[in-house]
Amino acid sequence: MSAERGLAFVDTNVLLYAYDRSAGERHGRAAALVAGLGGRRQGAVSVQVFQEFYVNATRKIAEPLDHDTALGRLRALGHWRVHAPRAQDVIAAAELARAAQLSFWDAMVLRSAEALGCAILWSEDLNDGQRVGGVTVRNPFGDGGGT
Repeated sequence: MSAERGLAFVDTNVLLYAYDRSAGERHGRAAALVAGLGGRRQGAVSVQVFQEFYVNATRKIAEPLDHDTALGRLRALGHWRVHAPRAQDVIAAAELARAAQLSFWDAMVLRSAEALGCAILWSEDLNDGQRVGGVTVRNPFGDGGGT
């Protein structure tokens, strides 16, 4: 799959809001985005996002998910495109972090999005409209957010 098919990468924070019913309007926006991407088979994540999602969904959101529910979410997301970074991806992310003055973890998410050919990265952790390589960051909670 490539950017031409509209593949979009979803960062951990957006996934957490999608399944955190206590998140108010952010829950609604994130849930609609995730459902839309899933329904159109355009969603993408990485192993890093899987790991962060599980830990945070079961421990750190206002109403944590129980193990079985969180595991069910992971199984559903496993039908999306999933990037499993290799050594060269970690090296590229470290270089990107330095060059673009990003945290390593944000650079790793961007590297995974780029590796999958995603045109869009849905995240609230970076600047809306920011373009890194072939990936444009979009914040689903801003004025222009959504699918």
